[in-house]
Amino acid sequence: VYRGSVKDFQGFDANQDAEALYNAMKGFGSDKEAILDLITSRSNKQRVEICQAYKSLYGKDLIADLKYELTGKFERLIVSLMRPQAYGDAKEIKDAISGVGTDEKCLIEILASRTNKEIHDLVAAYKDAYERDLEADIVGDTSGHFKKMLVVLLQGAREEDDVVSEDLVEQDAKDLLEAGELKWGTDEAQFIYILGRRSRQHLRLVFDEYLKIAGKPIERSIRGELSGDFEKLMLAVVKCIRSTAEYFAERLYKAMKGLGTRDNTLIRIMVSRSEIDMLDIREVFRTKYEKSLYNMIKEDTSGEYKKALLKLCGGDDDAAGEFFPEAAQVAYRMWELSAVKVELRGTVRPAGDFNDDGDAQVLRKAMKGLGTDEGAIIEVVTKRSNAQRQQILKAYKAHYGRDLMADLKSELSGSLAKLILGLMLTPAQYDAKQLRKAVEGAGTDESVLIEIMATRNNQEIRAINEAYQEAYHKSLEDDLSSDTSGHFKRILVSLALGNRDEGPENLTQAHEDAKKLADVSSNDSSDSLETRFLSILCTRSYPHLCRVFQEFIKMTNHDVEHAIKKRMSGDVRDAFVAIVRSVKNKPAFFADKLYKSMKGAGTDERTLTRIMISRSEIDLFNIRGEFIDLFDKSLHHMIEKDTSGDYRKALLALCGGED
Repeated sequence: VYRGSVKDFQGFDANQDAEALYNAMKGFGSDKEAILDLITSRSNKQRVEICQAYKSLYGKDLIADLKYELTGKFERLIVSLMRPQAYGDAKEIKDAISGVGTDEKCLIEILASRTNKEIHDLVAAYKDAYERDLEADIVGDTSGHFKKMLVVLLQGAREEDDVVSEDLVEQDAKDLLEAGELKWGTDEAQFIYILGRRSRQHLRLVFDEYLKIAGKPIERSIRGELSGDFEKLMLAVVKCIRSTAEYFAERLYKAMKGLGTRDNTLIRIMVSRSEIDMLDIREVFRTKYEKSLYNMIKEDTSGEYKKALLKLCGGDDDAAGEFFPEAAQVAYRMWELSAVKVELRGTVRPAGDFNDDGDAQVLRKAMKGLGTDEGAIIEVVTKRSNAQRQQILKAYKAHYGRDLMADLKSELSGSLAKLILGLMLTPAQYDAKQLRKAVEGAGTDESVLIEIMATRNNQEIRAINEAYQEAYHKSLEDDLSSDTSGHFKRILVSLALGNRDEGPENLTQAHEDAKKLADVSSNDSSDSLETRFLSILCTRSYPHLCRVFQEFIKMTNHDVEHAIKKRMSGDVRDAFVAIVRSVKNKPAFFADKLYKSMKGAGTDERTLTRIMISRSEIDLFNIRGEFIDLFDKSLHHMIEKDTSGDYRKALLALCGGED
C-alpha cells in the first residue's frame, strides 16, 4: 500500500507544467503561489520530466531559474523537491562534509534510515554529481568507530532474508550482551557487525531477546556502553530498525519544538519521505506527541514556506481524529515490551553498618546551637532506607527525649523541609498526607488523587487506608466520596478498596474484556461506557490488563489510551489514562510526570518532591532509565539545572547518579 502523501498527478503534461512555471517566473516578481501549488502536487518523477521539458522549450535550467526567483527557506524547499531522491541525498551529504566542521546528524539520519537500494543509488548519484567517491570522502571527514559504522552502512549490504533463525537470534542477543554489559570495556566491533549487517526482521527479534536476558532495552545499553557520534549513530540504527516512521516523527518533533526551528532537518525529512512513508510518520507523530504534524508545522513556520510544507504533509490528523495501522503497530510493540518482566530498582538502599544511635547523634549535633548543618542532615536522611529512618526517630526520642520531626520542622524551611520531613514518614503516612492535602480546603487537587490512587498496588492502598484513618480519624473512602462526584468518584472509591485481582492473565477473558471496551455502538449511553471501563481497568490484574490492551489493538487498530481520550473527558479521562500508562510502564509514567514538573518556566516542586520521595526505594533507578530514553537528557541533569541550594543537593542524592 502506498503510504506517501504526494502522488502522481492525474492528467500530467510536462510541457504544460513547464510553461506554467515559466509564466510564473516571467517579468517583474514571481507568482510563488502558482509555483508551490504546481511543484508540491507533482511526484518526483514528474518534476524531473518538467525540468527536461523546461530545458527543451526554453533552453534554460529550471532549477537555476527557481534559485534566482525564490529566496530563503522557501527556495531551499522548492529546489530540493526538484532533485531526484538519490541526488537530493547526495547533495545533503556533500553539504554535511564540506567546509569547516561536519554535520554528523545529517550523515546519521540518511545512512541509518535508507534501504540497500537507496544507499546504492545514493553512492552512484554522488559519483555522478561530484565525480568523487562517497566512501573516500566520508572516511576522510570522520574517525573512529563512527567512521567504521558509516562505512559498513555505505555498503548497502544489510541482509534482506525474511527467514529468521531462532538460534542465531539468541546468539546475537547474547553476543551483544557479552560485548557490552558483561565486558570490561566494550567490544564495539561486535555491535558494528550485528547492527550493521543483520536484517531488520532478525534485529527486531534480537532486540526482544536482548530485553529478556539483559532486563533492559538495547537502547539503554548503547547509551551506557558507547559515546559521542558513534552512540548517536547506533541509536538511530536501532530506532530505524524498530520503526523508521517513529524515528522520523521524533526527528521532526525535535526540529520544531522549543525556540527556533531546525529548517534544514525539517526540509530534508519532508522532501525525502513525502513519497515513501509520510502518512505513517503523521500517524505516529499524532499518537506520540498528542498533536498533528500538520498543526505543529502550521504553528512553527510561516508564509509560502509554511504553505508548501503543509501541502507535503498532506492533511491534518487532529481534524480527522483517526488512528492508523502504523501507529497501532508502534503501540502494540510498546505493549509487548511492557509485558517483559524487568527488575524494579530503587536508588536508596539500606545503609551498611547502620547505627541508629550514631545517626541520631549526628542529626542532633547538626541542629544544636546557632545555625543548622543542612549538609549533615541531607547526608544522613537521604542515605538511609525508610525502615532505618523509622529506627532513627525512635533512637532520637530515646536518647534526647525529643521529637526528631518537630526539631527538623523548626530548623529547616521551604522545599528542603518538605522533602526531608516527607522522607521521615513511612510511605503509607506520606501518601495519606498527600491525599489529605489534595481533598482538604477549597478546591480539590485531582491530579494528586489520580497519581497516587492509579499507581499503588493493593498492599500499598491498604496501608494508606490504615495510615489515613489513624492520622485523620476518618476513612479515606469517605473523604474521597465527599470531595468528588460522578464517575470520577466511583473510579477513586473502586481503587481505594485495594481489591484489584492479582492473578496471571486469562487469554479468553482478556479477549472478552477487550471486546467490551471496544463496543461503542451509538445506542450505548455515556454511563455504560464509563462503567465498562471502570469494571475492567479498576479490578483486573496488571498482567491481565496488558493482554487486554494487546487484544484491543488487534481488534480495533487503536491503542486503548487513544480510545479513552477520544471518548471521554476531564478527570475521568485523566484517571483512566493514568491507569493505562501505569499498567503499560509505570516508570515511564513517573518519568513523564517528572519531566513535566521541570520543563518550561518555573518548577512544580510539589510533584517533583512527591515522586522523588515515593519512588526512591521502589523504581527510581528504572524511572531514570525511562527519563533519558524519552527525553534525551538525564533526570540528574534536569534536577541540577532546574533546582538550587540544599534542596537540589537532597534531590540529587535521592536521584542516585548521573546517567
